[in-house]
Amino acid sequence: MKNFTREDIKRIAEEENVRYLRLQFSDILGTIKNVEVPISQVDKALDGEMMFDGSSIEGFVRIEESDMYLVPDLSTWTIFPWTAGKGKVARLICDIYDVDGKPFEGDPRSNLKRVLKEMEEMGYSAFNLGPEPEFFLFKLDEKGNPTTELNDQGGYFDLAPTDLGENCRRDIVLELEDMGFEIEASHHEVAQGQHEIDFKYEDAISACDNIQTFKLVVKTVARKHNLHATFMPKPLYGINGNGMHFNVSLFKGKENAFYDENDEIGLSQDMRYFMAGILKHARGFTAICNPLVNSYKRLVPGYEAPSYIAWSGKNRSPLLRIPSSRGLSTRAEVRSVDPSANPYLALAAILMAGLEGIKHRTDLPSPVNENIYEMTREEREAVGVEDLPSTLYTALKALREDRVIQDALGPHIYRQFHGNKSVEWDMYRSQVSEWEINQYLNQY
Repeated sequence: MKNFTREDIKRIAEEENVRYLRLQFSDILGTIKNVEVPISQVDKALDGEMMFDGSSIEGFVRIEESDMYLVPDLSTWTIFPWTAGKGKVARLICDIYDVDGKPFEGDPRSNLKRVLKEMEEMGYSAFNLGPEPEFFLFKLDEKGNPTTELNDQGGYFDLAPTDLGENCRRDIVLELEDMGFEIEASHHEVAQGQHEIDFKYEDAISACDNIQTFKLVVKTVARKHNLHATFMPKPLYGINGNGMHFNVSLFKGKENAFYDENDEIGLSQDMRYFMAGILKHARGFTAICNPLVNSYKRLVPGYEAPSYIAWSGKNRSPLLRIPSSRGLSTRAEVRSVDPSANPYLALAAILMAGLEGIKHRTDLPSPVNENIYEMTREEREAVGVEDLPSTLYTALKALREDRVIQDALGPHIYRQFHGNKSVEWDMYRSQVSEWEINQYLNQY
């Protein structure tokens, strides 16, 4: 995070010939929105005086309550490297305020700040996130529309010429680095046409901002390569889907609160309570971390995505994995999250679940180190392993029954999110799919 002053921003804008400023925010579904103004309006923008119609944004407010203010976070100032030509475009990520000068309760970013404040009141100083977003690259048709035709036949860590997405991925990395990202790894993923670019962990707000920026850059650069990048959880049947594992850790001052050098496996009691809270509320937060009908096509056995609620330090089939690094790098990897999730909401839900575990000193179940996919239902039940919700409908039902996760969202976001997703499920369940036609039309 860089500490830009308004004077820094105005000076850089003039030196770099910035002509337009995008005031960016996210709606409840995680879709990036922006209001673009000419740089001549920079003072008004920096003063938080730019207004927009909140009634036109998904899940915000009714038309009679529509006026909203965009209050920029100066640390998010960046110039989009691909916007040269007649004048560059810069952006600032904003929090949403209502006309009374208070943070808008329907703003996902402000809501995460609210949950972080509750964390601080418990004595913790920071919650860090290292995300691992995956995406597919598909070819465009002659009209520029996305297809499901894969761009390559590569596999895990393959190189060109098998991995034809390598040049696109490299350009994405270069653009991200120009915008200040610290890239740790870039590689082809397991499935054909699938890629992953990992960037350094940050504090909760900065990490979620980075996820939103990352998605925008990936899609923009892919289009320049005549490709379509998608973060859809399961675009193709029979191969792995897109995940976005969340590597999370709590800090007290400069010390990792998850690490205990005197513990047999290096995990503090706080971490054990935190993990227990995540496992206890996993069903409740699944709708937030996996918000699409399509998300549940990914959460099935056999494709590396978790479908069972358990933890392990050794294998990758459970929901929660503890990577082997210790010391400041001690962390929990939540493997169920997919990149269609609104990162601000997903992280708020995971954090609140973990904090609840600490508050109530929730007992952590024993680890499950066997491959859960190969266990029978009876074997899973014997060790207390529950299933994750298998559809958006069952996930929404679990959310309705989990007050802790509802509190993580706040009443406004919960109500709007649940209502929107209930409509999505009703639309989906009333459709007649091609699979049904092929399966039943002749037979019946």
